[in-house]
Amino acid sequence: MELKDFYYDLPEELIAQEPISHRDMSRLLVLDKKNGEIEHRNFRDILKYLNEGDCLVVNNTRVMPARLLGVKKGSMGNIEFLLLNRKDKYVWEVMVRPGKRAKTGAKFIFGDGELEGEIIEILEGGNRLVKFKYEGIFEEVLDRLGKVPLPPYIKKELKDRERYQTVYSKHEGSAAAPTAGLHFTEDLLRQISDSGVRLACLTLHVGIGTFRPVKENIVEEHKMHSEYYELTAKSAEIINSAKEKGGRIICTGTTSTRTLESIMQKKGSLREDKGWTDIFIYPGYAFKITDGLITNFHLPESTLLMLVSALAGRDNIMRAYKEAVRERYRFFSFGDAMLII
Repeated sequence: MELKDFYYDLPEELIAQEPISHRDMSRLLVLDKKNGEIEHRNFRDILKYLNEGDCLVVNNTRVMPARLLGVKKGSMGNIEFLLLNRKDKYVWEVMVRPGKRAKTGAKFIFGDGELEGEIIEILEGGNRLVKFKYEGIFEEVLDRLGKVPLPPYIKKELKDRERYQTVYSKHEGSAAAPTAGLHFTEDLLRQISDSGVRLACLTLHVGIGTFRPVKENIVEEHKMHSEYYELTAKSAEIINSAKEKGGRIICTGTTSTRTLESIMQKKGSLREDKGWTDIFIYPGYAFKITDGLITNFHLPESTLLMLVSALAGRDNIMRAYKEAVRERYRFFSFGDAMLII
């Protein structure tokens, strides 16, 4: 497959720059993966498409305020850090900008000197290992000084950073939100549960690599980034029970899908597990447990677009995206939703 097979034209004005006023008032495009039929709904209408006995799987990761703005010690040149992975109590893998200021041994200060970081290694690919110096608890320091790292296509500052968190977010560790879940409210989740749909939580910490463009012209040659996941025994039991009784497994977001499919691929069955996954799902992949998917509209030529194409068929997806553009849906992280069933 070629990268160009996943390109579509998107007017820039359709890229949502801020969240809608009420989470569950976004639009919902419903795509039947078997026959390609499309319906246009409101997200609240998702209740009509979830059946008693189904299982809704959500990713309860929480976005860190991982963006730090500071200055270089001595020269006072501005620097931006984006925290990616914690290596130990004091050391993080960090994306830096501008990189020319972040040579080995360079030190940077954040806030009024409340936090200091020293570059201790330059990694392959350009990221840095940074050793931080601070007093107290790092998470509390980060909460005071850090900002939510919004995707590069969002130019507006977010007024309420909780709007870039799902209402069920719990375990902090992501550099980006699992945005398909942003449409749910606590009330809507209660209604879904009351209708007999089981809810199962898992955790996948979304890495900044989710925004990394595919550079290879041949799709199969792309190498995915790794992300950390956890599935508890309780959640595995809920999902397996629903499946055994004939219910559908509806994943909220590509992150939930990748977690379940990774475990099935690795273990041969769904069970308690944790680890790192770099699974790459594109057309031709045989899904092992996922029956349906709630997702947002993804960037052209992205691995996320390839995943939804694997589930619904590339032709169905590209036709649905063309209609979404024509109907002026809002795209990407703060945009509208799609349900594939």
